[in-house]
Amino acid sequence: MERIRAFCKRKNIVISARRYGIDALGAMAQGLFCSLLIGTILNTVGSQFGVGFLTAKIIEINKEGYTVGGLCSFMSGSAMAVAIGYALQAPPMVLFSLATVGYACNALGGAGGPLAVLFVAILAAEFGKAVSKETKVDILVTPIVTILAGIGAAWVIAPPIGGAASAFGSLIKQATVLQPFWMGILVSVLVGVALTLPISSAAICSVLGLTGLAGGAAVAGCCAQMVGFAVMSFRENGWGGLVSQGLGTSMLQMPNIVRNPRIWIPPTLASAITGPIATCLFKLEMNGAAINSGMGTCGLCGQLGVWTGWVTPSEKALADGAAAIVPGAMDWAGLILISFVLPAVLAWLFGELLRRRGWIQEGDLKLT
Repeated sequence: MERIRAFCKRKNIVISARRYGIDALGAMAQGLFCSLLIGTILNTVGSQFGVGFLTAKIIEINKEGYTVGGLCSFMSGSAMAVAIGYALQAPPMVLFSLATVGYACNALGGAGGPLAVLFVAILAAEFGKAVSKETKVDILVTPIVTILAGIGAAWVIAPPIGGAASAFGSLIKQATVLQPFWMGILVSVLVGVALTLPISSAAICSVLGLTGLAGGAAVAGCCAQMVGFAVMSFRENGWGGLVSQGLGTSMLQMPNIVRNPRIWIPPTLASAITGPIATCLFKLEMNGAAINSGMGTCGLCGQLGVWTGWVTPSEKALADGAAAIVPGAMDWAGLILISFVLPAVLAWLFGELLRRRGWIQEGDLKLT
């Protein structure tokens, strides 16, 4: 056992919840962002504003034409796997080999491909790291082991993992349609909390394929956390804190939450209110890429996702029965209120009540 521990330490193979559940998952979300999400935005901008370069099919693969945005989405599996390998500090030969593994795994996993990529890329990366530079023919051994381990695992486990993730996501979406009030609260609170925790709510939403009404509730929860923390901590952090949390991430407050968990109450209560308002009153749906559901106001990706879902629904959303619409005044009002106005007002109000009660002290929300 000691020899195994020494070998793993030498090879930087760290089997831990943080390495796999936080570092790898967060990196996977970044890979998705740089491929699928950017591709969706480019396609939507091209079609809505008539940008010829973005709407032209510049390459043909298997008799199917792809735009610039289409190519970004086409390579999302590779982008996720390489990002995961980077987070696991894989050496170059392993990292480059993961591009093939990610593409194959995402294709085999179907609608739940991102979750399959997470598991398989971790497995392939660790196998590759184990054999890296152990032989004199490393240039052959490392990529062969990485690719065969990855694709072999993908062949066996990607379809069932992808199917399970897709089925669970469908269950959440159907439950939200049937019980929009209670599921609006549940989805909004849980996804919002995940956004503030040091895990990736965007990756979770992508893995589960959260679109439609459930996606709208997820957007509400994420916005409540980001905008809520940004506004209620304005007196401590000023405009810099407003921007860094409101357009960046509420995760910046985690050290303060550890010191005083009560500061988490106002934005969480706000999400419990805005979630059902989004699902029951405004019928807010996220029919863009599922990753947008877990982005909130980060770079306004949540709002861009709702907009792209209005005008150009994603393939996943189309498969669930979504259709392109011309957004009306109620749609825009709902998006603005759920994303910005209500989180700001509610979190500030709850925050002031807790300050007067003495549960939140001056400086408790100060970013360091």
